[in-house]
Amino acid sequence: MKANELKKGMVIRVDGQNILIKHVQVQSPSSRSGSTLYKIRGHNVVSRQKFERNYKGDETVEAVDFLRRPVQFLYRDADGFTFMDSETYEQYIVTEDTLEEELPYIAEGLEGIYALIADEMLLGIELPSTVILEITECAPGIKGASASARSKPATLSTGLVVQVPEYLEPNETIKVNTDTGEYISRA
Repeated sequence: MKANELKKGMVIRVDGQNILIKHVQVQSPSSRSGSTLYKIRGHNVVSRQKFERNYKGDETVEAVDFLRRPVQFLYRDADGFTFMDSETYEQYIVTEDTLEEELPYIAEGLEGIYALIADEMLLGIELPSTVILEITECAPGIKGASASARSKPATLSTGLVVQVPEYLEPNETIKVNTDTGEYISRA
């Protein structure tokens, strides 16, 4: 496959190691003769070591076949996070280190999670593009504040801090983008 087809959540093989892609940044050329660069960030599936590399759009990369299985978040304990396959009821335990980037978005009852599985091994999880979380702490709401006015920091039920409009109050639920970590709207 070509480097210009890479997307977040894919798994590629580089130097015999499986790399789970967490972020793809596209840099367009500034001159006519330049080629578009694809900056790939991710981590090694086995060793959890961080990975960064730049590819030109026409370079070939080796994609790894993996299954995307719908899973449900069950609970968190000392071993890590337990997810259950929605179809086979098989359970997967994922360590907290593995979910470093996804941790602030995982709450009870979260729907739309997919497990990435290759060679009978759980590589990681894929979150939905938006999650609904409850505001636990923020400054009191201002009645006359408009949606386009200033923002204030709000702490959500998972510990994530996002900037929200001034009119929101504690105990309200909001939608948050899992890619950028930004407030989208009221839920």
